[in-house]
Amino acid sequence: MPGIIGKKVGMISVFGADGKNIPCTVIEAGPCVVTQIRTVETDGYAAVQLAYDEKKEKRTSAALKGHFEKAGTTPKKKLVEFPADFAGEVKLGDTITVSDIFTEDVKFIDVVGTSKGKGFQGVVKRHGFAGVGGVTHGQHNRLRHPGSMGASSWPSRVFPGMRMAGHMGNERVKVFNLEVLKVIPESNLVVVKGSVPGAKGSYLILED
Repeated sequence: MPGIIGKKVGMISVFGADGKNIPCTVIEAGPCVVTQIRTVETDGYAAVQLAYDEKKEKRTSAALKGHFEKAGTTPKKKLVEFPADFAGEVKLGDTITVSDIFTEDVKFIDVVGTSKGKGFQGVVKRHGFAGVGGVTHGQHNRLRHPGSMGASSWPSRVFPGMRMAGHMGNERVKVFNLEVLKVIPESNLVVVKGSVPGAKGSYLILED
């Protein structure tokens, strides 16, 4: 398996061999259940679908109930497909644990998550603008304003892609090559060096 679904537990810090304090993120990875196996013959591509985190049956649609029953498992909250050919390696209902993914050979992983939403933000916070800055010559309440955005007579419009105020955060973010510091199989935990996108309790995709 090239990956597994997890959940961000929080951040801690550990001391390295050189005595330096290293910020780390604790991730609960799995256990996940194989709920669907896609093949080139039936679906046009090869992939395996994993499901993670228990969900109340009364909050599950009838279609999804049948989908999970076919795999012989209870309803789950998060479903993710991992594209690859797993013919003969896994079957419906198999449980994938953290020890199946993170062997001694795995030293670095990629983590995909949804960043924290910041709402509607101005140019100073969103793009790092310095603001107009000047306080003389009639400047008034312009310290965090964007300044000029374009000419008047031509092109008489704002070009697409202009850095302006707007929605910030709540985007899919992928962090590459995070070092795996520790794996705790009995608790389904993975400790990685550095930070990962998202708030505590948010879902993550860990890719080998």
